Amino acid sequence: MRIFRHLGDLPAALRGAAVAIGNFDGVHLGHRAVIAEAGQLAHAHGAPWAVLTFEPHPRNLFRPGDPPFRLTRLRAKARFIAELGVDLMVALRFDRAFASLTADEFIRRILVEGFRASHVVAGYDFVFGKGRTGNCELLLRAGRDLGFDVTAVHAVRDKAGEVLSSSRVRDALRRGDVAAAGAILGRAPEIEGRVMPGDKRGRTIGFPTANIALRDHLRPAGGVYAVRVAIEGDNGADGKPIWRAGVANIGRRPTFGGEVEMLEVFLFDFAGDLYGRRLRVRLVEHLRRERAFDGIDSLRAQIAEDSLRARRILAAS
Repeated sequence: MRIFRHLGDLPAALRGAAVAIGNFDGVHLGHRAVIAEAGQLAHAHGAPWAVLTFEPHPRNLFRPGDPPFRLTRLRAKARFIAELGVDLMVALRFDRAFASLTADEFIRRILVEGFRASHVVAGYDFVFGKGRTGNCELLLRAGRDLGFDVTAVHAVRDKAGEVLSSSRVRDALRRGDVAAAGAILGRAPEIEGRVMPGDKRGRTIGFPTANIALRDHLRPAGGVYAVRVAIEGDNGADGKPIWRAGVANIGRRPTFGGEVEMLEVFLFDFAGDLYGRRLRVRLVEHLRRERAFDGIDSLRAQIAEDSLRARRILAAS
């Protein structure tokens, strides 16, 4: 999949695409339905299969004081979309100038002049343009006048009839309900980041950890998780990532008076140097909440217990 940040960079061969539009934070099963619909149309008409998304997420601009909420930052979102077989993804910069485009300007500048879209696909509740005045009905009317087709995809629901949404994934992760989040995502939730230097306390008690800053990623329920971890560039003979078992803590490390929330990962049976490496950390199960301990010995004993429990869970899953 080719990735573009500016529509002016699109080569002629990639114009005329069937375009799926959305923020797609999480790339959950509902998002995949929208993207897959564009793919079916692209294949049926011999057109490129495209995804249009926006970075940073519009909420960053309109609600900058919100707590961190991202499920997938750009790199992860692009990877999950690429896995679907999409030909190109355009991630346009969402800033004040972009937000000031009227709905009509968005259609003409982005979809018609930029993409020369043959077909536009969006979720039934997609809104766009200054003041959120654009919707799928406007797209349908504009398409008839400007020469592109439009498909609005109905909500995807779970067995209980609830709509699959990024908000539900966030709520589940904040509760520590990894299984509920994964059922909506269609995969285990992940946190991705580069390993940064830490205070190296873990190695002094026999559990060296890789420290990852959470940045603008959503904070799942704090505490300890059974995890699987892929190290960037560490692939098997089939080219796919090697997933290693481990245990991780999300929180402030109250035993040591920590103030900054971090993701700390301890990989089982691994002795390599991870500084500067990018890790994908899959949350498999929430084991317990974070708490302070009265000393190093009690902390060491609890980590050993957490690790044993995590090994058992991962071996059975």
